[in-house]
Amino acid sequence: MRVIRTLAVPILAAASAVHAASKWGFEDATLTVQGKGTGVGGGIKEKLSPTSPLTSYAVTLTSADTLKIVLTTIDGKTGKKPHQAFLTLREPATGLEESFPFSIKDNGKGKVEVTQKDLPHQLLTSSKPLKASLVLASFGASTPYNSHVFDLAVAQDTSVPAPVPSTPERYVSKPEINHIFNAEPKSPPKIISLFFLLAVLFTLPALFGLWVGLGGNFDHAGKAFSESPVSHSLFLGSVLSMEGVFFLYYWSWNLFQTLPVALVIGLLAFVSGSRALTEVQERRLAGER
Repeated sequence: MRVIRTLAVPILAAASAVHAASKWGFEDATLTVQGKGTGVGGGIKEKLSPTSPLTSYAVTLTSADTLKIVLTTIDGKTGKKPHQAFLTLREPATGLEESFPFSIKDNGKGKVEVTQKDLPHQLLTSSKPLKASLVLASFGASTPYNSHVFDLAVAQDTSVPAPVPSTPERYVSKPEINHIFNAEPKSPPKIISLFFLLAVLFTLPALFGLWVGLGGNFDHAGKAFSESPVSHSLFLGSVLSMEGVFFLYYWSWNLFQTLPVALVIGLLAFVSGSRALTEVQERRLAGER
């Protein structure tokens, strides 16, 4: 027991030390502020520390500059991608703040870029330097990191008018909206429908003549109905019923009334038609057709 207790003390101490060391931070952080035409090496370049903020001066950001931060986020001592990684700028007088997310790889290497165009009006017109903080956090037991790292002074261009924020939208009553709906669909004029009806009726004799010329006849009608009366009757009735549905749709029904009835009749025609064709095939194979 004494040996176990003796070993347990350093093990627990080591576990506590590992747990205490498991916290988010960053390393190899570089801040650069570079404007257009400054060339390589121009502008401001500073190293950022997770423990001591840059307080010697406030970093200045003009309208032509781009602020860029490159770093490696670490969990304990291992480079790792956190769930949240932001550069937060806060106005000290009002407490208003805006956050800019880092783009970070799985190994923890990430960067963020900020220009004056990205800043809201309240931060852009601040008379005091903004407080810049880094926020790193993720799921799990690791302690998040949220600390002030430098100050940012936004320098306005005096030759350009100060930006004016857009007027906020007020939730008041709006003018009444009068909806104009399309007119109900109408059937074509009766004279046109009558013309096509007569055209169909006049072509029926030619259709029956062509059917007879191809070998069709009524001699087997009696035998067909005697061999399979239900299937032939239902198939013929479904064809006539479908014509009736089309007429009702033209006359008074709408689409929602037509589709269910047409679906039932179509299913009935499919089942009865397959049975009727089976009976016709049997007579054909027997040499009766």
